[in-house]
Amino acid sequence: MAETDGSIVELANLLRHPEDLDKILFLKSEFTRKKAAVDSQLKIGLKDQLEVTQNGINSISDGQRTVNQIKEEMMKIDKLCAEAQNMIRDFPNINLVSQVHRNFTQVEAMKANIESLDGRLKDLEQMLREDDQDMENQPNVLKIHHELTQLRDVRDDAMDQIKRASDPSLEGHLQDYFTRLDDVIDWFDDHIGTACMNLIPLVQADNKGMVVRLALIIEEEEKSDKKVKALQDAQREYRDLASRFKSMTSGPKQLRGYKEKFLKAIELYAQPQFEKAEKRFLEEPDKLANIMKWYFNDLYVVKVGMVSLMPKKWKIFKTYTDIYHVMMHDWLIKHIDNPELSPPHMLSIIDWSEKYYAKMTKLGWDQMDLQPHVLDSREVELIREYRQLIVKSVDEWMDRMFLADKVSFLERKPDSLDTNANGYFRTKTLGDMWRMLKEQTTVAGDSGRADVAEGVFDAMFRALKSRQNMWQKMVDDESQKYIHPSNSGGKDQEGMQVFQDWLVAIANDQIACIDDNEETSQLSYLTRFQQDLEPLVSPKYMSSHAISGLGALRDGFVDLGTHCITIFVSLIFKVDFRTTISEFFTQKWYNEYAMKRITTTFEDYISDYCKVLHHSLLDILIEELADELLVHYLSSVRNKGIKFRRTDPFTEKIKDDVLTAFEFFQNLGQKPELAGLPITVDFKGIKEKWKVVNYMVRLLQEDKGGVVGVYEEFKREHWDLQLSWVERVLRARDDFDRGMLGGVKAKAGEVYVERGAEGIMSKVK
Repeated sequence: MAETDGSIVELANLLRHPEDLDKILFLKSEFTRKKAAVDSQLKIGLKDQLEVTQNGINSISDGQRTVNQIKEEMMKIDKLCAEAQNMIRDFPNINLVSQVHRNFTQVEAMKANIESLDGRLKDLEQMLREDDQDMENQPNVLKIHHELTQLRDVRDDAMDQIKRASDPSLEGHLQDYFTRLDDVIDWFDDHIGTACMNLIPLVQADNKGMVVRLALIIEEEEKSDKKVKALQDAQREYRDLASRFKSMTSGPKQLRGYKEKFLKAIELYAQPQFEKAEKRFLEEPDKLANIMKWYFNDLYVVKVGMVSLMPKKWKIFKTYTDIYHVMMHDWLIKHIDNPELSPPHMLSIIDWSEKYYAKMTKLGWDQMDLQPHVLDSREVELIREYRQLIVKSVDEWMDRMFLADKVSFLERKPDSLDTNANGYFRTKTLGDMWRMLKEQTTVAGDSGRADVAEGVFDAMFRALKSRQNMWQKMVDDESQKYIHPSNSGGKDQEGMQVFQDWLVAIANDQIACIDDNEETSQLSYLTRFQQDLEPLVSPKYMSSHAISGLGALRDGFVDLGTHCITIFVSLIFKVDFRTTISEFFTQKWYNEYAMKRITTTFEDYISDYCKVLHHSLLDILIEELADELLVHYLSSVRNKGIKFRRTDPFTEKIKDDVLTAFEFFQNLGQKPELAGLPITVDFKGIKEKWKVVNYMVRLLQEDKGGVVGVYEEFKREHWDLQLSWVERVLRARDDFDRGMLGGVKAKAGEVYVERGAEGIMSKVK
């Protein structure tokens, strides 16, 4: 059950998003290939294990037979000794004399060895000093080893005898006596260690003599350790019997471990080179193959120059390869398990696996011979992690950039905005953001895998869309502080100009993302992004995901840019014209020039921003000003205290307002400050929209009996005409009665108009 749950969790991690379903075939093929590789390894491993097990069983059987034979022979010898004692007259006396003689000989030999110890140590020290002067050759090393071996045996015998003596108090004195020997042994071990650590350089220098001498010493020590191990095993299993044979208790008594130290020296020699390689790898991850040249050079030197100099049973080339391979495995796994590993380093390691095995094949090794797998067969997982590293980097960069923009925007920091070559306001992080996306696109492309690039691009689409949404929300929240100043501590026009500058800069950013200038061959950020994307993804992804993703981003940029301009215009009406709009159609309106004041303010704004706002947005700004003015003008029938009297010249006043607005928009393109700008004022379209004012006038001045007909004509012309607004217009008449409104409502229930695109009347409530 736990395994099933684990599989479900792993499957959920692989298929997090709907688009991941397209990768099922790829994942299936990857897992099938991986399973086949594992099955193959299991078969080979099982075969090898069976062979090893069978050989082990055979060896145990042979060993058991040999032990039994030895036991039988020793029992025979023991029996013969016992019988011989009875056969020979005076055997106890003869045996006693023999033991005395043997003990006397041993004591005499031990005495001679003890007395000559000082002189022999002086000779050894002299030879060691001579070798100190020629560490590359150490001409005395074999002689020193032979002499030291004898002295070690003397010490071991002496210590063994003193331990079996009846007076153990002399053991400490004897140990002190051999202290100088321990110092000489340490000196000799330093020489051997130095030679072991420089074994490959010795082979490269063609110093075969030194290598052979070293091999002879290590081999001799290996044999000695085997004897000691066998003696210790025999003494442990046949303690009583072994104690009766003095020859089994003579010779070396302790394991010296030279062979193990030799193998450890191989690892210690490689370790500094791995550390040096790590430092270079962190600085230049793309040069891992060049950094690791020493690794294969070392193994090649062993194969070509060392094999013939070492005992065959050591299989020195395989020994070196196994040690180096495990170190390479551990070195790589340490890096890939590092959570701070960057995508370039991860990619370099992923690519290294194939190159590594190719180079090892040239050295004569099959991949199955090298265990464990250098990356633990985690390539698929690493590819996924590599993709996640890039995605994480993209998300972190986008979050940091937006956080910086957010702080600058909310605090209205000075010098937070920039201008481009055309003088348009821009935010400072836009270019950095697209440069970062290009860099991460390059990193994804370096993997050479479409699935990696596609996963990264999905993340980029989400990040860009999220950035659009966050900007829109932040702009909306800030605009409310000016539109509803009572909710922001009385904040009205304070800082509004800086806020409007930001709106212009944000809007310009969106146009820069999508505007391709054919005249100057200047491509937009989004177009260049698409060009970088296309070669890295599959045709299927391009048609099913990328095209729609790019289209959604393009629409989002347009919508956000337009939205900023819309808020810019709404601020003008909500803040600048807050009192002016409220005077429309009141008694004060007849004697004021409110429309002229509004168009003059429009002219000031356009004059201030025409040079810093992208020309395509300037067209949108002018259109928004015209539409918003019309909506507010029509909506002003809801102003407090309005009543259109038959005797008041409201018709002429409304006509004057409309002509004032028309004059402004018609002459706008001729303003000196707009000269040379590629803008087009759609005055014809503006006039067409403003025709609805004529219907309002007709609703106000038509006889009661004709109001229903005017409404029907108005409704058929504008399907989105709001009945609530019509009711408010009718109630503003001085001759309003319920019958007039009832007729309009009845007609509204009868008239069917096909719905179309929303027009200007959908905004008039």
